[in-house]
Amino acid sequence: MPKVKVKRTAPSLDMTPMVDLFFLLVTFFMLTATARPDEAVIVDTPSSASEIKIPDTNVITITVDKNDRVFFGVDGQHTKEVLLDRIAKNYNIGFTEEERKTFSLLSNFGVPINQLKGYLAMESNDRKEVNQPGIPIDSTRNELGDWVLQTRLTNPKVVIAIKGDQDVSYPTVKRVMDILQEKKVDRFNLITDMEMKPTN
Repeated sequence: MPKVKVKRTAPSLDMTPMVDLFFLLVTFFMLTATARPDEAVIVDTPSSASEIKIPDTNVITITVDKNDRVFFGVDGQHTKEVLLDRIAKNYNIGFTEEERKTFSLLSNFGVPINQLKGYLAMESNDRKEVNQPGIPIDSTRNELGDWVLQTRLTNPKVVIAIKGDQDVSYPTVKRVMDILQEKKVDRFNLITDMEMKPTN
């Protein structure tokens, strides 16, 4: 009796569910990701073995670049708007609603208060090109102290972090720390790059 030959067929794999899953994952990551805001200055932070992380919200970031310029940033649009109103009242400066909105979208800035109105009036691309002089920290014009104090009055939960370039001069960072202590801030974080812990 002859054997019946079974016709062989190549196995097929339906890729439709995999493609659907891929697009669902891509869509999920695109919708949940947040864009990193443009920073006024980029600093190369020193490395350390510390694993303490700063919180994601309620953070004042004081950035010091290698040219000893000081930049100030705080998160939260509402906090920034209230903060600008407090500073405007202290310095007798009036800001328009458009300038308040622009300020609430800045990640950080480094201009003296008397130049802030002009800085906010610029177009977004022009602001990126401006060489900001930094916030004054000398004893006669301690504007950084005013920004820190008014932010803490606006939002008492804020945590302060100093992000200094590895080539910044020590006296500038010491002056920033002295200003914080003058404003009764004894606890703050230093932002560093992660480095492998030494092994024994």
